[in-house]
Amino acid sequence: MNLSGTIDFSPKLFSALKNYSLGRFKDDLIAGIVVGIVALPLAIAFGIASGVSPTVGLITAIVGGFVVSAFGGNSVQIGGPTGAFIVIVYNIIALYGLQGLAVATLIAGLILVLMGLFHLGTVIKFIPYPIVVGFTAGIALTIFSTQINDFFGLGLTDVPSEFIPKWGVFLSNFGNIHIPTLVVGLVSLLIIVCVPLVSKKLPGALIAIVIVTAVVYVVKCFFPGFDVETIGDRFGNLSTELPVSGGFDLSMSTINQLLPSAFTIAILCAIESLLSATVADGVTGSRTNSNTELIGQGIANIVVPFVGGIPVTGAIARTMTNITNGGRTPVAGIVHTLVLLLIFLFLMPLINLVPMSCLAAVLIVVSYNMSGWRTVVGIFKSPKSDISVLVVTFLLTVVFDLTIAIEIGLLLAMILFLRRVTENTQIKVYSEQLDVTEGTEATVHEVLDVAKGVEVYEIDGPFFFGVATKFDELMRSSMADRPVVRIIRMRKVPFIDSTGIHNLEILIRSSQNEGIHVVLSGVKPEVHSVLQHANIDRIIGDDHICDHITKAVAMANSIVARQSVNR
Repeated sequence: MNLSGTIDFSPKLFSALKNYSLGRFKDDLIAGIVVGIVALPLAIAFGIASGVSPTVGLITAIVGGFVVSAFGGNSVQIGGPTGAFIVIVYNIIALYGLQGLAVATLIAGLILVLMGLFHLGTVIKFIPYPIVVGFTAGIALTIFSTQINDFFGLGLTDVPSEFIPKWGVFLSNFGNIHIPTLVVGLVSLLIIVCVPLVSKKLPGALIAIVIVTAVVYVVKCFFPGFDVETIGDRFGNLSTELPVSGGFDLSMSTINQLLPSAFTIAILCAIESLLSATVADGVTGSRTNSNTELIGQGIANIVVPFVGGIPVTGAIARTMTNITNGGRTPVAGIVHTLVLLLIFLFLMPLINLVPMSCLAAVLIVVSYNMSGWRTVVGIFKSPKSDISVLVVTFLLTVVFDLTIAIEIGLLLAMILFLRRVTENTQIKVYSEQLDVTEGTEATVHEVLDVAKGVEVYEIDGPFFFGVATKFDELMRSSMADRPVVRIIRMRKVPFIDSTGIHNLEILIRSSQNEGIHVVLSGVKPEVHSVLQHANIDRIIGDDHICDHITKAVAMANSIVARQSVNR
């Protein structure tokens, strides 16, 4: 984290245009058209599943996708609405309405920009993998649950938002399955699953929508009684006018209410976009500027609320489609947004004809792909701590709320991490003889004779609050020995926190009160600097802080020798 460095903002688009060529434009043009076609059904489906209209989903993909490509730090990233946001967006709308969603998205955008400005692009990658897998699998199950009503044609109008009550309602109404709707959903599902078997480059979701919509339209013309709900039936004729934001209530009470949700959106966006960028880098061999990517994602989420949009992030599936079709610069991403814009302006009446059960089939496949069940199975072979983080995050996401899941999941992961570090940090005690090269790769051993009355304590690991307590307990248990000199060897201490400094100061003062000398050995420069700021060098005496164990043992032996003579 860098709070004082220069602003790390260098969009890939600007550098890509410096040496741009006609050949590269042809590749980006083809890739952009294909990605635009693939993104169309997903933008519509994600918009509807999030509790907004298909128009909002398209506008988000157009405006947000353009900003991500124009200002992002990855050359091939495709931005837009994604399945990860469905649950949190739906809940925000249910609680605070569209205005609340706009405020939460705006705040999330500001958080993302600040994360990029403070150089947190690399830090965010250290969020534990079990947390990411846990809430992703939880989101997948939640998305699947939201599509049951439309897929089976149950006709329910007041479905509970909570997972368990929702399934209770579904199970009690499965006798009301609408067979034509279910058939349309199953055929759509079959097409989506089978198309990749023919060619992985073909957009299965779009082909399913085109074929099924055409068939349903023809059947309705010849059999008026064939009643399958479409987008037009539910939302009316879709407008080609831009949605207008209802304004922003940026009062402190509103911000306080929506800040946890905004934080969740920002973390989700950061994780998903940087994960997508990392996968893309592995395929293309390029290198993402993580801080610029966060700033670009933040700008996108600041802009979309003003056109009535929902949160935006990098989309792995669309990004990979861009790569496999030849896209290598942000121009491909911009072309994809122009394709969506043309569809929005000229083909919206056709979208009214798409059956809702067909879109439900699209999202069921999306939820299956998101679930990552193979990864979940793999993590169950990992240590119990990772399994517990995964299970808790998953259950909290499904049963309660994604915001709670991320917060508690992160807290649990940090506690388990600190426990693991504390357990792995060793404190060794030496007396009489000390092998200087122990713990190194040196083949020649140098053994120091430690005088009687000298004890050496070596801390192997960071001296933070967990280890500080452990060290303090060890020292208290050995107080009865009353040595003349205590050497604390710190060659393997990479950092020390305020608790470690506090415990060290207490040890030094209590030892001095009992006439026991304390000598610090092998203190790294960065740790030495921290000790100086805390005035430890003045308390202990600067000469009692040695850069090597041989000097510390020599000093301790001489102190013991002097005291023996004085006696």
